[in-house]
Amino acid sequence: MRRAATVTAAAGAAWLARRALRRRIERSPLWPLPALEHPVSGYSPRRSLRAVIVSRTEPAEGVLQLVLESAELPAWAPGAHIDITLPSGLVRSYSLCGDPAVPGRYSIAIRLVEDGRGGSREAHARLAEGAELELRPPRNRFALLPAPSYVFVAGGIGITPILPMLRAAEAAGARWSLLYGGRTRASMPFLKELAAYGERVTVVPEDEAGLPGLTPLSHAPAGTLVYCCGPEPLMAAVTAVAPPGVEVRLERFAPAGVAGGEPFTVTLGRSGRTIGVPADSTTLAAVRRELPDTPYSCEQGFCGTCRHGVLAGEVDHRDDLLTDEERETSMLLCVSRARGGHLTLDL
Repeated sequence: MRRAATVTAAAGAAWLARRALRRRIERSPLWPLPALEHPVSGYSPRRSLRAVIVSRTEPAEGVLQLVLESAELPAWAPGAHIDITLPSGLVRSYSLCGDPAVPGRYSIAIRLVEDGRGGSREAHARLAEGAELELRPPRNRFALLPAPSYVFVAGGIGITPILPMLRAAEAAGARWSLLYGGRTRASMPFLKELAAYGERVTVVPEDEAGLPGLTPLSHAPAGTLVYCCGPEPLMAAVTAVAPPGVEVRLERFAPAGVAGGEPFTVTLGRSGRTIGVPADSTTLAAVRRELPDTPYSCEQGFCGTCRHGVLAGEVDHRDDLLTDEERETSMLLCVSRARGGHLTLDL
């Protein structure tokens, strides 16, 4: 009798487990893929690192410089940037501006933007010496390529990725010059460091000399590489005056055209619902109206938090993060859109 009761209880428990599993699969047909080591969607699989803030200084008005140290920090090359997680959970990307030859140490500089989205205000207010930060390993879409000569152009805080490039160009024995513009001399960081390079550096504070003149750039010899980081109008001007045979490489503070374009529709593959994405809306904003818990952070295509799988349709990729291979099967909802009117997402 006792054995029969045990068998009945076990059978009942197994039936309940099967029913629970069936219901979970019906709610999310691709379950449990998000729990895999390299998920189709849901979160970025990049590993996180921990580092301690060992120095906090202000190299210019409204600019915060942080030096981070940890034995686990990977090596990096000029042009690289890191994503840091602020105490609130916001993720922001900053160029590394220190010396790659010093192991276990990163340096970043953050311009305070009072009317921005809040990341710089939080960094200035809450990041102090001795605090521990979570960050992701360096990525580099602005690498310094070998060339006989360089022209570097920086606007304001855009000097940060350029600074280690100058050291590398100098060490390689290449010819180079830097044009560095800003609103005021007091607001332009790293002027003392740049003074050591003498006449190869031209500093143009707008309140003293107006906007930087780009005429010398138009006479750069063929084979010169131009590296420019700064506001969009500056980068557009640099691109316009570069002569044939001179390649221009740009590093943006934010991807061009985050929102804007033709309206399109998105089908949520797990529920079958179709939603519209207006021309003035991001894919992320439209999706979050249906799925408020969809994760996101930077909203600029840098951190990867809103990466999700694409099941059908062609994507207009506007991020600076995903590799070509990753773009074949996924997109960043915060910046990318449909090319062709419709997408089906793994959501």
